Amino acid sequence: MLNEKFDRYSFILDQTAKKVKQFAQSSFTEKGFDITVDQWAVLKALYENEQLSQKELAKRCGKDQPTLTRIVDILLKKGLAERFIDETDRRSLYLHLTEEGKLKVASLSPIVAEIRMKAWEKLTEKDFEDFTRILNTIYHNLNA
Repeated sequence: MLNEKFDRYSFILDQTAKKVKQFAQSSFTEKGFDITVDQWAVLKALYENEQLSQKELAKRCGKDQPTLTRIVDILLKKGLAERFIDETDRRSLYLHLTEEGKLKVASLSPIVAEIRMKAWEKLTEKDFEDFTRILNTIYHNLNA
């Protein structure tokens, strides 16, 4: 009986995460953004940090290396990001946004914030506090 309850909670968590991403992606498409939600996450992480190694970027975005590499390659082709080699360690590749990438993030940020707020409508401050506490507990349980 207890396992069924936790299975249901896990299912709800998985389904909700998928729905949030699907809603965001369909909104991006509807609004004519020429990037995906995953590309947005990478752009936003680079916007918030002057430069990041691909390893750091993968960790911040929750992506594995092959997936991140595909996303980065697309952003490079679009001229939104650039790779460069660290002069002190030639084995290390870093990424940063181009001016075009910075402008794109700055212009889309308010619209993305509106899209993301849809999921949070009708929730109270107490709901946010409880939700944050619960998700942090789940996250820490899995990192223990």
